[in-house]
Amino acid sequence: MQGFTKKIVQMMKSERLFASQGGPIVLSQIENECGSEVKEFGAAGEAYINWAAKMAVGLNTGVPWAMAYVVKGLVSGGRPPHLSFRDNLFEYLFHSLVISDNIFCFGLEYHGGTNFARTAGGPFITTSYDYDAPIDEYGLIRQPKYGHLKQLHRAIKLCERALVSSNPTGYCHFTRELSASLLAAHVFSGKGTCAAFLYNYHFSSSKRVTFRNEQYDLPAWSISILPDCKNVVFNTAKTYDEDLYSLEDSPTMTVNGLLEQVNVTRDSSDYLWYMTSVVVSQSDIHGQDPELLVQSSGHAVHVFLNGQLSGSAYGSREDRRFTFKGPVKLRIGVNRIALLSIAVGLPNVGPRFETWSTGVLGPVILQGLHSGKKDLTWQKWSYEIGLKGERMNLASPTRVSSADWVEISLAAQRTQPLTWYKAYFDAPGGVEPLALDMQSMGKGEIWINGANVGRYWTNYAKGNCGPCSYQGTYRPAKCQHGCGSPTQRWYHVPRTWLKPRQNLMVIFEELGGDASKISLVKRSVARICSDVYEDHPTTDNWTLDGESYNEPVDHVKAHLQCGIGQSVSSIQFASFGTPSGTCGSFLKGTCHAKDSHTILENMCIGKQRCSVSMSNMNFGGNPCPNILKRLSIEAICS
Repeated sequence: MQGFTKKIVQMMKSERLFASQGGPIVLSQIENECGSEVKEFGAAGEAYINWAAKMAVGLNTGVPWAMAYVVKGLVSGGRPPHLSFRDNLFEYLFHSLVISDNIFCFGLEYHGGTNFARTAGGPFITTSYDYDAPIDEYGLIRQPKYGHLKQLHRAIKLCERALVSSNPTGYCHFTRELSASLLAAHVFSGKGTCAAFLYNYHFSSSKRVTFRNEQYDLPAWSISILPDCKNVVFNTAKTYDEDLYSLEDSPTMTVNGLLEQVNVTRDSSDYLWYMTSVVVSQSDIHGQDPELLVQSSGHAVHVFLNGQLSGSAYGSREDRRFTFKGPVKLRIGVNRIALLSIAVGLPNVGPRFETWSTGVLGPVILQGLHSGKKDLTWQKWSYEIGLKGERMNLASPTRVSSADWVEISLAAQRTQPLTWYKAYFDAPGGVEPLALDMQSMGKGEIWINGANVGRYWTNYAKGNCGPCSYQGTYRPAKCQHGCGSPTQRWYHVPRTWLKPRQNLMVIFEELGGDASKISLVKRSVARICSDVYEDHPTTDNWTLDGESYNEPVDHVKAHLQCGIGQSVSSIQFASFGTPSGTCGSFLKGTCHAKDSHTILENMCIGKQRCSVSMSNMNFGGNPCPNILKRLSIEAICS
C-alpha cells in the first residue's frame, strides 16, 4: 500500500498537479470507509489507521489529507436514507469541533451522484448515490437542507478569525445544570477574538443555560454558534420542520403581532401560514355564529378554523388589498385560527412598488361574542413558511413517492381544499404545441416532470364585452372580450419537457375542483383569415436601395399559414372586390370577383401556407375599375 501510494503521489508531483505546486488538486484521500476495519480488528485496526495517516502526511503533498471513516450505504431495493437536517448539522459540528480535536473535518455528499451503468459498488448498493444530499443527483437543490447548510457555513465564516488563531479551551461545562456530559461549551479565544459553540446533548429536553453571565435557550439535541461569544447567529435545531407534523407543532417563528409576508418568506414560497388561538366560553356563544374579520394587504387568503375551511377572499389587479368577513363556527374552549395568505407574484411596476406590503397585517377581529369583540391583531401569532408538499418537494420525480397517495376514485368522494394530485401520462403523438385544460380546477400550481408550469387560477373575467371599435385613444376597458370565461384556461406544456412515456404531473389545488377532468390538449389553428387592401404596402413588398425606398416590387399579397402539421382543408370565404366585416363574419359587397372562392381553393388547399397576390390578373380581370378593392379570405386548417 505504501509503495502504491508513493507512486501515485509522485506521478501527481511530477505533473505539478497539487495546489501547493500551482495545480488543481486541493485535497487528497487516504483510505475509505475505514470504520469497518477498526470494528473488525480493534486495536490493530486503530494502529493501521494511524499508520496510514502518518504515512500519507509524510509524503509532503502540501495539501490536506482526508480519511473517510463512516459509511451509511444505500441498499438496493430499499429506501435511500433520509437524514433530518437538524441531525446533519449537529453531527457536522460535533465531529468537526469536538471529537476531531483539531483534525480537519469536512462533510461529504454535498452534491448527490449516480452510479451509471455497472459502476455501483456492493453488493446490494443502489444505482443512486444521492445520500439525501443538499443538491440531489439531478442537480436540484434540496430544501430546506441546502439553505440551512448555507446559513451554517456563513455562521462558521463569522468565527473564522477565532477558529484559525486559537485552540479550543476544551469543554467548559455549564454550572448548576443537569449532567455535565449533556450540556457543554466549546470556546475558541485568543488574539482579541472569541467564538463559542454551546451544546445540548439531551435527546428531547430543551434547556436554558448560563454562559458568561448571559442566558441562552438551547433546543434539544442542538448546537448554538456565537461568533463573538455573546450573540447567537445559528442553531442547528431551529430549521423549517421536515417531518409530517401538524402546523401547530412546527411553526417557523412565534411573535406578538402580524408580520409582512414577503419579509418572512423572502419569496421562497407563495404561501405563509398565520396561526393563533382564541379561547371561547359557554357564555360567549349565543344565537348567530360570531363573525371573523381579516384585513389583508394582498393578495389572497384562505381562512381555516379548527382545521376546516371557513371561507376565502381575494384582492384584484385594481386593488390588491381586501377584507375577509364571514361567520365562523366556534367551539367551547380553545379554537385554532389558521390564515393561509397567498402572494400571487411580486410587484414589478407602479410608484414605489418596493414599499408595497403583502400578507395579513390586520386588523383581525372576532366580533359577535356575548362578551364583545376580540381584537386578535396584537396577540401571539405563529408563522409557517410554505406548504408541507413544498418542503417535501413532492413535485420532483425523485421525491413524489415520499408521501402516501390515495387513488382518485376514493379521493373524489369528497372535494377538499389544499390537496396534492399526481398522475402519469404518455406524450401524445404529433408536433403540435400542448396545453393543460384546467377549467375544472380552482387555484393552485402545476409541475410536469418536476418543471414548474406556473400558477393557475380559474377566475372568471368581468367587464363590458359589447361591440368593439378600435378608433380613438386606447383604454384598458376598451374592446374587452372573454367576459364570463376563465381569464386563462389552457396552460402551455413545452414538448421538450416530456418523455415518450410515464410523464409525471403534480398539481397543488387550494380550493377543490375535479382533477379527473383535467386534460392535455393539442394547440391547433382551426380558422385562419387574411384581409388586405390594394396599395396597402407591407415590409415584404418593399426593398431598400441605399437610403431610399424603391417602388413596390409586387402587388400586395394575402398570406395564409396553418399550424405545424396542419394544412388548409377548406376555404370558407373568399372575395376580391368590396367585402365587409371581420374574420368569422365576412360578407360579400356589391363588387365581387365571381371566381374568388375557386381561385383560392386551387392555390391553397392541401398546403401548410400559401400567398396570393392581389392582382386583377389572378382573379380574371378587374371586377370594379376605379374602386379601391379588398381581398378577404377565411380558411379552415386541419
